[in-house]
Amino acid sequence: MSGREPATEWDWAAARARCLPEARRIVGSQRDAEDAVQEAFIRAWRHRSACRTPQRPLPWLLQITRREALRMNQRARPVSSLEKAQAEAFADEGGWDEEALARVDLRRALDGLPPEDRALLALRYGEDLTQPRVAEILDLPEGTVKVRLSRLRTRLRGALEHG
Repeated sequence: MSGREPATEWDWAAARARCLPEARRIVGSQRDAEDAVQEAFIRAWRHRSACRTPQRPLPWLLQITRREALRMNQRARPVSSLEKAQAEAFADEGGWDEEALARVDLRRALDGLPPEDRALLALRYGEDLTQPRVAEILDLPEGTVKVRLSRLRTRLRGALEHG
């Protein structure tokens, strides 16, 4: 390779040809597979320095593609009839009262957090963004986002357990 960054020398077209069938296997449609691969490649390009084998990036690109396809499936997954039946049974057992109380406790715990912590949680869990994307949006190092999220989860867990 030349003195250039390895990712600029990767055969992106060949990688796309290998990643598309993998994404299609997971998401089912060609259109969704193309979207998943595009998102995966954007993510890969942004984090190309994290590739441990820049001379052989295909396994890394395939893994990112799989994760993106699974993420797309999760967002688009309709509620199954089994899940509906379980929710109805839960409601019939009076479970909604406990669930509502838990939501109120969670709301109180969240309201007690500083705005920057609430924003971090909202991006990661409310918007379902990855930690690297949250770090990019908030202009923070990825490690800082990971540590803050871990500490916030611990703090919220403690607040919910001790009411």
